Amino acid sequence: MTAAFHSRLKHGLVGVSIAALGCAAAVTWYAAKGEAATAKPDVPEAKLVKAVTVKPAPQPDSRLAIGEIRPQRESDLGFRLSGKLVQRTAVVGEMVRKGEVIARIEDQDYRNRLRSAEADVAAAQAVLVEASAAEVRLGALLAKGFTTRASYDATLKNLRSAQAKLDSAKIGLEMARDQLAYTELHADFDGVVTATGAEEGQLVNVGQMVVRIADPQARDAVFSIAEAAFSNGRRAGHPPEIMVSLLSNPAISTSGVIREVSPVADAATRTFQVKVSLRNAPDEMRFGSSVAGRVNESSAPVVMLPGSALFDKDGKPAVWIVSASSAVELKPVVIARYETERVVVSSGLAEGDVVVTAGINRLREHEKVRIAAGESR
Repeated sequence: MTAAFHSRLKHGLVGVSIAALGCAAAVTWYAAKGEAATAKPDVPEAKLVKAVTVKPAPQPDSRLAIGEIRPQRESDLGFRLSGKLVQRTAVVGEMVRKGEVIARIEDQDYRNRLRSAEADVAAAQAVLVEASAAEVRLGALLAKGFTTRASYDATLKNLRSAQAKLDSAKIGLEMARDQLAYTELHADFDGVVTATGAEEGQLVNVGQMVVRIADPQARDAVFSIAEAAFSNGRRAGHPPEIMVSLLSNPAISTSGVIREVSPVADAATRTFQVKVSLRNAPDEMRFGSSVAGRVNESSAPVVMLPGSALFDKDGKPAVWIVSASSAVELKPVVIARYETERVVVSSGLAEGDVVVTAGINRLREHEKVRIAAGESR
């Protein structure tokens, strides 16, 4: 072959190679363009969360408090007058009857006042008799024209004045009798003496406690309850049954119901006084005895959730609910009370709701989530 032939062959092969490379590049470009056109945008991966399924259930409620036995009815008795205590028959622990004299103060001054008041009444009655007779006499003379109208009017005025003085004297007599009666102290009701406040020979003031009596039949167990205990909330119309037993002998016990709750907390202890009316209190439960009170009841169905499930929405509690489509939505709830590591939800959730318990601060409304393996869903 000639050199010219070889040169033409070489140039022909180079051209074919270039054309082939161009076709391959074109095919590759069109293929890449097609893949780019059919590729879908990146979808963010669903967040992984922990969750629990709501199962409302009554929660046993057991609380214990220490208190003491006190009478439902107790009265501090004192004199309405001041004076020297000359007799006190009441003794602590003894029974007294209604109307019984349990103490006396010196009464000589009041007896003298009574006699003086009686004398004033007698004198006023005498003056009235004389004035009445004068009025009758002058009235007869006036009818016959033997006296003047002015004289009769003066006599009538004296009669009315005498009547008024007698009325005043009688009031003074009643007051003197009352004061003499006040020198004796009487029991207001049948009861037992629980304390005394004065001894014979002592000067007592008006209203000073001399004897304290209590009704032994009706007794209360009185407790000081912390404010947190009331967050459980007693159900209206269903007062819980309280079991009360002696601290010294728990075998001696009885039951009762809450009779009264103080509306104001104690300023120092921030506790509320609760009075439990006892049914058929044993004789061993004497006034002042230390007792333990326990309440056992089941609350209305509630939902227990970990504290980590609670979310704050505009200052109000809420939780994240996972829907059937695995999207989350925020749902307000009502908290019955807060405990150390959990919360008690009283309303806002239904049985079967799936509540997110971990990772709540990363969630957004209607965001898709995945529930971790071993969790509710």
